[in-house]
Amino acid sequence: MSDTAPRRGHQEHDTSDEERRGRLRERRITAQRTASRVLARHGFQKTLRERLALLDAAQDVYDLDEPSDVYGNRVVEALEERVAGLLGMEAAAFFPTGTMAQQIALRCWAGRTGNPAVALHALSHPEVHERNAFSQVSGLRPVRVTSEPRMPTAAEVRDLAEPFGTLMLELPLREAGFVLPTWDELTEVVEAARERDAVVHVDGARLWESTVRLGRPLEEIAGLADSVYVSFYKSLDAFGGAALAGPSSLIEEAKTWRHRYGGQVFQQFPTVLSALVGLETRLPRLPEYVAHARVVAAALREEFAEAEVPWARVHPEPPHTHQFQLWLPYDAEVLAEAAVRQAEETGTFLFARAWEAGGPGLASTEVCVEDPGLDWSADDVREAVAGFVARLRQEASR
Repeated sequence: MSDTAPRRGHQEHDTSDEERRGRLRERRITAQRTASRVLARHGFQKTLRERLALLDAAQDVYDLDEPSDVYGNRVVEALEERVAGLLGMEAAAFFPTGTMAQQIALRCWAGRTGNPAVALHALSHPEVHERNAFSQVSGLRPVRVTSEPRMPTAAEVRDLAEPFGTLMLELPLREAGFVLPTWDELTEVVEAARERDAVVHVDGARLWESTVRLGRPLEEIAGLADSVYVSFYKSLDAFGGAALAGPSSLIEEAKTWRHRYGGQVFQQFPTVLSALVGLETRLPRLPEYVAHARVVAAALREEFAEAEVPWARVHPEPPHTHQFQLWLPYDAEVLAEAAVRQAEETGTFLFARAWEAGGPGLASTEVCVEDPGLDWSADDVREAVAGFVARLRQEASR
């Protein structure tokens, strides 16, 4: 046997661990669907019948006796006009995915500035979740402003060691805890980019819920940037889709590239109608979600302290949006098992998202508060934490 060949026992151990994690993941997914009490129940966790029921409200947002869309006209154009108006931009274009929308936006800006370098955060979506698409597909060159788990500062943008054509800001920055700058910090960062003769693009996948923290309406926030991308499913619960908003000339060019990238889809009315429903019914409720997320976060912090769980952290505190991180000093699998057990035994799934290791004996999860979470009082949260901690200690002692 080669010195580099894995031992049989080691292979079996790895397989056993992988199978155990797989079973735990399946139990978590089942619990998400069947738990009677959750803080949020996302569209992708529902049945097809439940998802299609979303379109029952479509007649309230668009005339369903109108002809359906063909290659981006009619109802698609209506959605584009609605988004442009909400963001105070000249025009908008619908895209099947945000990955495509942002690549095309930044590609167009690179052509105009003559510089393919895109200054961005190391934790931004293109750097973490898109398999190097910027460089592999669109000829762009990411330049990291910072890797710290916070928003970039004006000083970091101003002092970046090389030229860049575009500054991309993810608002909020999910991987850092759905964090946002203050309004003054944001305006200073944008001004620093202008001093570098760069344009500013906002990755606003979750921009919809940023108005509470920033204290400004959507059009004023978007107005700081040259272009903005927004998602329709991440906060608005649509079937999918995204939009790019900006100057008319940029959007016209982006539509050309959308066709070249394969985004000129024949018919998109189900997704577009679901987005219109989301803008009508979910968008007005997001500030309420943000406010209640702060109630939930405070109750979590208080009850973990009462239970004497060391180094329990809510981040950021208070939350900047209706989503935030919770950090606990236990292995991710131990935390996941305790959370799933609580859901299976009581029907209450307090921590329904995956736990991610953040170091030895340290893990985090994301907490999201939406419609179902509005029914939870602070006492409800504390009671659920107590039950979770009891199971956590049982799992940790095994």
